[in-house]
Amino acid sequence: MRDSYDVVIVGGGHNGLVAAGYLARAGLSVLVLERQDHTGGAAVSERVFAGIDARLSRYSYLVSLLPDRIVRDLELRFHTRGRRISSYTPVGATGLLVDTADAERTRESFRRITGSDADHRAWQQFYELTTRAAERIFPTLLQPLPTRTQLQRTLGDSEAWEVLFERPLGETIESRFGDDTVRGVVLTDALIGTFTHAHDPTLRQNRCFLYHVIGGGTGAWNVPVGGMGALTDALAESARRAGAQLRTSCPVTGIETDGDTARVRFRDPDAPAAVTARHVLVNASPSTLARLLGAAQPPAPEGSQLKVNMLLRRLPRLRDDIDPAEAFAGTFHIAEGYDQLEHAYREAASGRLPSTPPAEIYCHTLTDPSILGPEAAARGMHTLTLFGLHTPASLFDTDPTQVKTELVDATLRQLDSVLAEPIRECLALDANGNPCIEARTPLELETELDLPRGHIFHGDLTFPFRGEADSTPAARWGVDTGYRNIHLCGAGAVRGGGVSGIGGHNAAMAVLEAVSRSSGARPNWP
Repeated sequence: MRDSYDVVIVGGGHNGLVAAGYLARAGLSVLVLERQDHTGGAAVSERVFAGIDARLSRYSYLVSLLPDRIVRDLELRFHTRGRRISSYTPVGATGLLVDTADAERTRESFRRITGSDADHRAWQQFYELTTRAAERIFPTLLQPLPTRTQLQRTLGDSEAWEVLFERPLGETIESRFGDDTVRGVVLTDALIGTFTHAHDPTLRQNRCFLYHVIGGGTGAWNVPVGGMGALTDALAESARRAGAQLRTSCPVTGIETDGDTARVRFRDPDAPAAVTARHVLVNASPSTLARLLGAAQPPAPEGSQLKVNMLLRRLPRLRDDIDPAEAFAGTFHIAEGYDQLEHAYREAASGRLPSTPPAEIYCHTLTDPSILGPEAAARGMHTLTLFGLHTPASLFDTDPTQVKTELVDATLRQLDSVLAEPIRECLALDANGNPCIEARTPLELETELDLPRGHIFHGDLTFPFRGEADSTPAARWGVDTGYRNIHLCGAGAVRGGGVSGIGGHNAAMAVLEAVSRSSGARPNWP
């Protein structure tokens, strides 16, 4: 290992690996330092249950925002598969099914639930609006940040601008949709990883919703073939091929900078060490960066989700007569009616666990069975991933183990209420005879992944535009930290949330722009 590099990247998650790939391809010397014994961060695949060959996407699990351009630029051996069934929501003895390949079937499902075609027409019109926005906004995510005025001009759609950027999403939902179930399905995309409500005047819900409906220019959420670890393995391979050095089990302990040169201290497996760099990219949260710099901590964010991974002997039967292989093929909504979501938020905001915990489930193996080994596949096993909403970190502060047990039990009871058999009866057993289920709370995500208070976006998402006066390369690309040669490149960057690689790409572009300005010559751009 050298004593000095052009760029040191703190954190070997997917964004750090994307940045490493671009910068090494541009001819810069790059060192990635990762505290864990493997790269990948939250985007990993792991054999979670003893004795069973099933590689679960343990933390992050679906891909929407990853641009095809990054896959092409970095020559990744990675692809995704789409899901025909967008969602299924049990309602009484039936359910609301959204089938992207059969508009008539979807319309009949809406009619069965709502009693008319009105909400289905409103659904079509609303998602035509979000698709128009996606087609125009998504390409800007790999460009320098536009100003608010420039983005509004790029969108060129006053109705979409008002709905997405100006009015609380709850106003739009309530004015366009009449049915509580339909309203809830729309609202859920505004609450993933975000503790807020439909009428939040700060528009946290709108910001979260925007990123959930613009991915790929379509808003489609796709399944990573081979699991999420297939992406980060491909990114690590690509970065190494380009010449980047990746060091694991090397936690960074401090960063010092004079604005021109930075010194990065870390522990390698043998002893403390340090390197210097012209630029440092931090693929960690702003609060982690502040700690490494010895600076004042920013306000703590509040993560708000429960993650439950399950491996099943077989899919459970439903009270409805729908085939479980269809019901679980898309997003399966539980207790996510509009009023239920509001009630759960109010309970959690007052410091109580939601009495009917809202959650959604997806089954990776129905779209991509390759994550199962031959024996598990032959036995007909399936994975289920449950993502619970409105469970802020503060609920776990006093008695985390007991609260976790109560929450998991309540969430599974809520799931059982729409099944024809208890979900626990469908769980596979591992080699030690234990049920194949694990749960992670925000506090556990903080411990395991260094996510501040378990916040999967490192803090509240921001709209994808900049101030009119921001002109430095870092500000133009949305990766500014206030330190000239230190940039964010992870989820805490503007446009950095989710598994997208966009934060890594944009931090790399900011470095290359700075190099170009200082040298007066354009570097070897990818």
